[in-house]
Amino acid sequence: MEKVIGYRCSLCGKAYNLDEIQYTCPADGGNLDVLLDIDAIRLRTDPKTIMASRDASLWRYLPLLPVEDPQANGTPLRAAGWTPVFRPPYLSRTLGVNQLWVKDESRNPTASFKDRASAVVVARARQIKAEVVVTASTGNAGAALAGMAAAVGQKAVILAPRTAPPAKIAQLLVFGAEVILVDGTYDDAFDLTVQAAQEFGWYCRNTGYNPFTVEGKKTAALEIWEQVIAGDGLSKTGERLSVFVSVGDGNIISGIHKGFKDLIALGWLEQMPRLFGVQAEGSAAVANAYNSKSEVIVPVSANTLADSISVDLPRDGVRAVRAASETGGAYITVSDREILHAIAGLGKVGIFAEPAGATSYAGFLKALEAGFISSDNPTLVINTGSGLKDTRAAVQAVPEAKVIEPRLDALKRVIK
Repeated sequence: MEKVIGYRCSLCGKAYNLDEIQYTCPADGGNLDVLLDIDAIRLRTDPKTIMASRDASLWRYLPLLPVEDPQANGTPLRAAGWTPVFRPPYLSRTLGVNQLWVKDESRNPTASFKDRASAVVVARARQIKAEVVVTASTGNAGAALAGMAAAVGQKAVILAPRTAPPAKIAQLLVFGAEVILVDGTYDDAFDLTVQAAQEFGWYCRNTGYNPFTVEGKKTAALEIWEQVIAGDGLSKTGERLSVFVSVGDGNIISGIHKGFKDLIALGWLEQMPRLFGVQAEGSAAVANAYNSKSEVIVPVSANTLADSISVDLPRDGVRAVRAASETGGAYITVSDREILHAIAGLGKVGIFAEPAGATSYAGFLKALEAGFISSDNPTLVINTGSGLKDTRAAVQAVPEAKVIEPRLDALKRVIK
């Protein structure tokens, strides 16, 4: 492809051709960054052309993606991305902040941010004529792969921990993927998928392993640039946006960072937003590294109700640390109790977030209280997934519904 130069290892800096390697750097295992031919892209497109697109999906950014058009019009594969950005006045008034946006990724076809990565990976799989795509997942990445693959008739195999929420497993099965539950952790499932891909010649989608996952996830940054920085005029006022995102493997925040870096390289974005990663206290390997001013990711024994970000060893940890350190952001950790409180808080403005999705909002509240950001800072919080993914957690976030006899006097006793 003329718009892609190849890969570069994020650790040692070694460059590779696009057809030379598929996953991580063979020298040191570092994650690979896809290198775009910035000059070639500038010659073929510009912001005005992008913004004039009537394609309400991530494929409006095809000129900036290292894949060919998947030619899947009329399918859910072409519906991923271009999620709404809300400005909830109730939250702004209650918190005393002037400019707050919430980007709601639950509006994706399989109801999570992971559709972005899976759509691009499936496009790449079709391009290289892969027969089977495999991934490890606690639910969302698997559902995204299963849904995107089903849309175009691509075979998918999903390995998930047997402890994954039943609603997420149901999605995998409904989409027709071959689902295998692993009696172990997400990390166990991850290692097994890598072995399976090598043994059977499958194409591995794993987060923090396949470089095309970041390319899908960077499209959220491209949308934030178009919808908020350019669309709401921050580029004119010169105000710097702060973005809060929950972090597990580290691939989402790495992808968002990559998207903004590509925009700056193109000359379409003048100022890098500050990126704030939020981790659950029980799964904070990336935050631990950041707070110790290190890029050495030490595994933890993850234990949090936010299953989507429950990871012992983040596979994209180094780039995730850099996303905050290189942008003037930070890492914040929140308790499961604070995550449940955030689910209820977002619910009050019509946004139903799963625990991992609400984690970013919990981190924003903590950052505001601690003075990491001020009430005048333009801020965007990303909800990465729907609360319908994990209703067991949702019911813990709110009081139980009252039960009454079917009489008006009974209703009067309990109504607010």
